[in-house]
Amino acid sequence: QVQLVESGGGLVQPGGSLRLSCAASRSIMDVSAMRWYRQAPGKQRELVASIIIYSATTTYADSVKGRLTISRDNAKNTVYLQMNGLKPEDTAVYYCNAYKSSNNYWGQGTQVTVSS
Repeated sequence: QVQLVESGGGLVQPGGSLRLSCAASRSIMDVSAMRWYRQAPGKQRELVASIIIYSATTTYADSVKGRLTISRDNAKNTVYLQMNGLKPEDTAVYYCNAYKSSNNYWGQGTQVTVSS
């Protein structure tokens, strides 16, 4: 019901920045929340950040607080993850997720690599 298209991943040096985008196929006002997850090789998928669409209330994993910021642009049906002060341990595939009526919808994932 909700298709998600991600973009913005890439290779950056430690301390660098990236902005990930997640464009939804319908108004994001039709979903309850959107989230960013990440999964590093050999590790379980981890919730990084979430945003309640209506209120813009956000939550973050402790490991990314102060460095990553989730936001939404309702007019563009898009959620962003601004990533600053990137560290090698941030290297992972990042996945966009939409939550609606107890259902989860996933993007294809975008690779973020932080390396010098």
